Amino acid sequence: MTTDISGNISRDELDLIHAVAADVGTIFTWDYERSRVPLMKLYEKAKTSQWNASTDLDWSVDVDPEKVADELGQGGTARFQALAEAEDSPVKHFGDKEWRKVGIELQNSLLSQFMHGEQGALLCTARIVETVPWIDAKYYAATQVVDEARHVEVFARYLDEKLGTQYGINENLKGILDDILSDPRWDIAYLGMQIMVEGLALAAFGLMQQITSEPLLKKLLRYVMSDEARHVAFGVLSLQEFYKELTDTEMRERQEFAFDVARRLHRLLGQQLVLGVEQLEMGRVGGPGGRTDDRVDEGHRHGTGRRSRRGRAAAGQQGADQPDGGD
Repeated sequence: MTTDISGNISRDELDLIHAVAADVGTIFTWDYERSRVPLMKLYEKAKTSQWNASTDLDWSVDVDPEKVADELGQGGTARFQALAEAEDSPVKHFGDKEWRKVGIELQNSLLSQFMHGEQGALLCTARIVETVPWIDAKYYAATQVVDEARHVEVFARYLDEKLGTQYGINENLKGILDDILSDPRWDIAYLGMQIMVEGLALAAFGLMQQITSEPLLKKLLRYVMSDEARHVAFGVLSLQEFYKELTDTEMRERQEFAFDVARRLHRLLGQQLVLGVEQLEMGRVGGPGGRTDDRVDEGHRHGTGRRSRRGRAAAGQQGADQPDGGD
């Protein structure tokens, strides 16, 4: 469900904005007694665990996108190479160079989904601050809003400055976030984001942090994981208490919602693996009829990709006769 946000916003700005309408009431509580000890402890831990993305990470590190993709991809393009045998295949004449480029695009796309997911977490946690009826939960959720803003910041900066390409949000992820934010029940923001989405992200970040040898990404992920562990704990602690009071019918509704989110998250990961082939057909990667370095704007218009500022600057250096067609 979306809402009209046109107003005085320009068309270019509208292309970069997505609004979700929700009939949600804001809840004040006049009970300021600190009664939920586990949440109190989590809040204290959060206050002493803040970090600064600008000063605690070394952004001067040179990053090799090909090495990052090779390590994290774990042979992810191998399954696509069989397509070279298909009739009229767009990858028929691909060599090692082109397949390495596919791996980079796949990895950039996946990291972009983490970036968008972190913005979803930012908005969902702000919703929890607004709607949860417990003061201890409001206190902690406010610290998580800061965490999530920092996570969006670091992933956007890493993609922009170090990898050079950001992709638009996957439709499955977008649908999940829309459903969470449009639901008036405050516990759904917990269940959908704190448990389902954040839980998957924590596991994925842990795997990536173990695999990669790239020092900036490795440290970035370690910091993010330390925050995410608190976020998941926040969801578990809060829902354990609230769900004890629900009826069987209400619990069944939550179970069905969680199953649907899990199904769409699985589909999201599957789609990210085939995105590289789609980019081949769009001419994003190269080969006959394609361009290796230039980025087409078609992906941006349809929410599948965009060139970063660094990429746009590089294209400008290559020649003004190659229009970016960008923002």
